[in-house]
Amino acid sequence: MAFVLVNHPLIQAKLTRLRDRRTDRLQFRQILEELTALMVYEITRDFPLREVAVESPLEPTVGVELARPVVLVPILRAGIVMLDGVLSLIPSARIGHIGIYRDPKTLNPVEYYAKLPGNLGDALVIVVDPMLATGGSAAHAVGIVKARGAQDVRFLCLVAAPEGLKVLQEAHPDVPVYAAALDRELDSHGYIRPGLGDAGDRLFGT
Repeated sequence: MAFVLVNHPLIQAKLTRLRDRRTDRLQFRQILEELTALMVYEITRDFPLREVAVESPLEPTVGVELARPVVLVPILRAGIVMLDGVLSLIPSARIGHIGIYRDPKTLNPVEYYAKLPGNLGDALVIVVDPMLATGGSAAHAVGIVKARGAQDVRFLCLVAAPEGLKVLQEAHPDVPVYAAALDRELDSHGYIRPGLGDAGDRLFGT
């Protein structure tokens, strides 16, 4: 499995603001959306294209468009906020939703919802979640989209822990992971250190 650390200066500067405990909820949401949009440039770098004929104001010419449909699959709840960042660049993308929470005692993923578009086998599927911590939710979500027929799956997060990356790699070695940071470790409660706190709580004020 490929791991791509997206270390563009603008991305790293925005990530620092997300880590800062003084960043309020409104700023956190806005920066997260901006950061996701910037990372989409990297994750779409090798997307296939096809030629299309267009009429410029002066003459006919040939341009390009994405050759395959794109499906975005946020892991609820925090992943939902990443959608606008991606949709600002790929507004035609279809959207699925997967609801998973982490059992606070076992740290195992618990699925409670899954609604996905059809024909995933023809699509480029991007599963998004701000954090790749224990890796259980990410691996479970990727397993769901694969079971529905997805062939080309990519995982996009902001911060990853080595433990979670290892779990996802072992479960789905064919799925590339894109992250803005690979942090030091997980603590005993399954939080990424240094991390940026609980993204869902900071986004929704819970």
